[in-house]
Amino acid sequence: MAATQTFTASTATAEISARRRVLRRVLWVFQILIAAFLIVASALPKFVGQVDAVETFELIGWGQWFRYVTGAVELAGGIGLLVPRLAGAAATGLIGLMAGAALTQILVIEPAWALLPAAFALIFALIAWDRREQTRNLVRSLFR
Repeated sequence: MAATQTFTASTATAEISARRRVLRRVLWVFQILIAAFLIVASALPKFVGQVDAVETFELIGWGQWFRYVTGAVELAGGIGLLVPRLAGAAATGLIGLMAGAALTQILVIEPAWALLPAAFALIFALIAWDRREQTRNLVRSLFR
């Protein structure tokens, strides 16, 4: 009877481990796709002064310097998502960026478009949760 319980417990542990590996692979796919979006489709237009990016930041009313700051945060976050040790910290920071983007969409631009940054924030929250141990280790290493 004890052998059966041990076998069942080890089988359950193996099953949980397999599910975690699948989840991690799915999150990596999302990380890579969102990182590519942040770098190519979001940060780059801000840096090169694409007309709609310039107009959007004029509409926001904080000046064009804010366009560059936003682009830099998006670029850094996108790169951070691709570096395993930084992925959790990058995702955590990007949650804040997406919260600001969603609020800006709701209050200034077009409320319906707030769903996109909200969806990204949800994915970033999943990534941050999954990488929380790596983020803790990163923070600990900074204070040594």
